[in-house]
Formats: sequence, C-alpha cells, structure tokens
Amino acid sequence: MPWTELRITTDSKHAEALSDALFDLGALSVSIEDAAAGTAEEKPIFGEPGEPVDQMWDHSIVVAHLDDAMDPALTVAAAANAIGIAAPSYQTVTVEEQDWVRLTQAQFDPIPISKRLWITPTWHEAPDADAINIALDPGLAFGTGSHPTTRLCLQWLDANIRAGETVLDYGCGSGILAIAARKVGAGRTDGVDIDPQAMVASRQNAEQNSVEIAFYLPDALPDGEYDVVVANILTNPLKALAPMLAGRVRAGGRIALSGILSEQADDVIAIYGQWFNFAPKAEEDGWVCLSGSKHA
Repeated sequence: MPWTELRITTDSKHAEALSDALFDLGALSVSIEDAAAGTAEEKPIFGEPGEPVDQMWDHSIVVAHLDDAMDPALTVAAAANAIGIAAPSYQTVTVEEQDWVRLTQAQFDPIPISKRLWITPTWHEAPDADAINIALDPGLAFGTGSHPTTRLCLQWLDANIRAGETVLDYGCGSGILAIAARKVGAGRTDGVDIDPQAMVASRQNAEQNSVEIAFYLPDALPDGEYDVVVANILTNPLKALAPMLAGRVRAGGRIALSGILSEQADDVIAIYGQWFNFAPKAEEDGWVCLSGSKHA
C-alpha cells in the first residue's frame, strides 16, 4: 500500500503543535526536520551543560506519513485549524510500499576508509579479511562512515594514532571514531555524547567489535587529559566547547575537529589557534577536518 509523505513548512513556534495535531488526526508517523539542513545555516537543537538550548529550528519542515484514506489538503487544513493558524504551504510525495529492511541494507555496502581500514555492515562479508574491519550497522545514532566528516576523521585516526595513546571521542554518536581509534592501536579510549540513545548504540557497537571503551554523558566524564581528542560535531558547538575541549588535550597532544563546512574553517582555527598549531586542513565535498598539536 503506498503512503503519502506530507512535508509542511513552518516555524519554531508552531512545529511541535502542528506535529501533535497531525498525530491526533491519524498520521502514521510525524517528524520534524531542519529546513536549513546541509547548509551553513544548519544548527543543532541541543546544548551542552551550561549552554542555552535551542528547542526548535527557526525554519522547520514537519514530515508526516498518511495512509490512502487521508486527504492531504484536508489534513493540513484541519491540523492548522486545530492550533489556530492559517493553513501553511506543503508538498506531497508518494512513498511506495517496499521491503524497507532489504532496501536499507542495500544502501549500505562496505566502505573503504584507507588501504587497511573498512567499515563493514554485519550482513556483508568483509571485503578484505586482512584489513581492519569495523562491523557497524545504521542505527540509533549518527556515524556509519558514509558522511565525509566521519570519513575524514577516520582517515586522520588511521594515519595518526600511536600505539597506546589515550583518546577522547567527544560527540561520539555511534561510537565509530572511538572504535576505530582502538582498532588502530589506541590505549584507553573514552566517548562522550549528550544523547542517551548514543550511549546505547555506542556500547553495543563497541561490544560487537570486541573493543573496550567507556562511554559517558558529559557531566559524568572523569577529569583528566588525553593524548588525542577528536570531535566530529558542528561548527557552532565546536566554537562553544573550545575551552573545554582544549583543556582535555595534554600539552603536546593533538586534536582533530570535523563537522565543519570549508567556509567555516578559518573561524574555527581562529578560536582554537590560541591553544593549537594547525596542520593543513583535509577536505572532502565541502567539509573539512582540522587537526593540530597543542602548545607545549
């Protein structure tokens, strides 16, 4: 049975109320997306401890799936009327019924990161049995190796981690960077994320890859410095977290930062430059990874 995907453009004041109204009207599922996703205006809606939290994006897209008995125009009008606003603009997309499990799996083939490092979904055979293969499936948290920011960080870790070094993966998502660090020779490795679901995903993925990593919510991370800190998040959080992240790197240690658009790199370097000497940036598809050594 095909479904209708309804995409409604709205603002931060009405996105959640509109979502609730669509659910009440019988929508099969409802989610909210950042209308600026993938652009320089993209922003997180979370905050770190002590930082203000943006509850919703300024410009949002409410995405609802309707069965064939629901008329999109009437549904939008009814939802708008329920929350006391004029009917907003919307688009519809027909979503054909498919075997979603097989379709999802077909979209995730093994990903080569370097000559010796691969990300391999569990339903695939390892393409190179002699390589370092990280077994990872799409799941609850961000990070499968398919996005340029993740690949850039993985390549940096593969090329730069020295045996036994301590590593902090801040904003660990699926735990992929922490797992890779351990696989290529790191010693004690910790991961941090603000999302409890990321903790679940990271611990499961670490166990699946037979590596020992401790994962924490931010306030629970023990005091201490690391040889290497890697943070693959977004530019605005990286700016806000600069003093804390810099403070987690020992003198002479190294940092790798990603989730940064190429046009934002100079701003990040300007902030972190008070603590680090930066190497030339690595870039892929408009995203960059910045790495540097902390002043002794």
